[in-house]
Amino acid sequence: MESELQKLPQPETTRPSQPESIDEGSTKDDRPLLKPDPTNPQLQVQSQSSSPSIEELEKKYAPYVRHDVYGVMGQGELPWTEKVLLGIALVTIVPMRVIGATTVLVVYYLICKICTAFWAPNREDEQEDYAHTGGWRRTVMMQSGMFLSRVMLFVFGFYWIQETYQPINLNGNSNNEDGSKQQAEELERPGAIVSNHISYLDILYHMSCSFPSFVAKRSVAKLPLVGLISKCLGCVYVQRESKSPDFKGVSGVVNERIREAHQNKSAPIMLLFPEGTTTNGDFLLPFKSGAFLSGAPVQPVILRYPYQRLSLAWDSISGARHVILLLCQFVNYVEATWLPVYYPSQQEKDDPRLYAENVRRLMAHEGNLLLSDIGLAEKRVYHAALNGNNSMPTVFHQKDD
Repeated sequence: MESELQKLPQPETTRPSQPESIDEGSTKDDRPLLKPDPTNPQLQVQSQSSSPSIEELEKKYAPYVRHDVYGVMGQGELPWTEKVLLGIALVTIVPMRVIGATTVLVVYYLICKICTAFWAPNREDEQEDYAHTGGWRRTVMMQSGMFLSRVMLFVFGFYWIQETYQPINLNGNSNNEDGSKQQAEELERPGAIVSNHISYLDILYHMSCSFPSFVAKRSVAKLPLVGLISKCLGCVYVQRESKSPDFKGVSGVVNERIREAHQNKSAPIMLLFPEGTTTNGDFLLPFKSGAFLSGAPVQPVILRYPYQRLSLAWDSISGARHVILLLCQFVNYVEATWLPVYYPSQQEKDDPRLYAENVRRLMAHEGNLLLSDIGLAEKRVYHAALNGNNSMPTVFHQKDD
């Protein structure tokens, strides 16, 4: 894999103008879209006079721009044919899909409830998970979870999933589209799956393939139905603050999990989105180095959601609107390309940022994706601009690696 990187051409990189100083601090990724202040008319006038055009915004924040028929925020004027299709879908397939998805969720919750009955969860650093449960319990939770995740995708209109597994080729040619998942796992098990991030559907797809653990907000563990399922997945929950003297933090727990998955085939594998946020699927943002600190091999996966009407990218559109429009789509598509397991060199093990950048360049090359230097801070500025809030500070803080 190292020799391949030396032959790769440098992908085209989008370098829009950025704020003069962007500090890397700590900001949650669940911050809602910012709204203009309706109580301050002076700021509204100032905002209107200094508002950039939509063309300027789309050029500057290209990785987050939607290009479907529903418009940038999913609120565009629709042709009458699209309105008719939406009306038909709302009274036909949407109720059936809601019932189907709810049924699948409840069935899997009951399976998890049975498998975890009279069994205490694994507890370490205030992390609770049943993913380290062995025997029949783990087998039933994992196999039924993978099957029902695929059923859920089918309910959402993903009737066919196009998957490509690029095989390990000792001659250094990894562009062959023939291969199998078994070939990709023959040499050594990766410690983590690293994937580009487009939508919440990414997690559902990966659950149907490998049933991985992933990082989630602590509040997810307390949600009805989903909370227990997340514990069975072995999710690593983000903690607000240390509550014990030997608290490792999320980064420490994740890296231990990656090393464990690399060395133990029965351990749950980690799924990480190193971009840290979603894009429209045409770009790769800078990778955070957290997934690469352990120096363990990783499994790169490239996802795409081809579309004609609705883009399934979850950007610049509210969650409720996106879910409703998703359910109104008669057919949805997803394509997944599984690259060969990436084995880092000693230099990459010593320099996680180099390791992350090399994996990123490889994924961009193999997936025909553009590299962009902007990140979550610019995304928030773009969302605020779409909502007409130009009076806000232009500097936001990103999570540290």
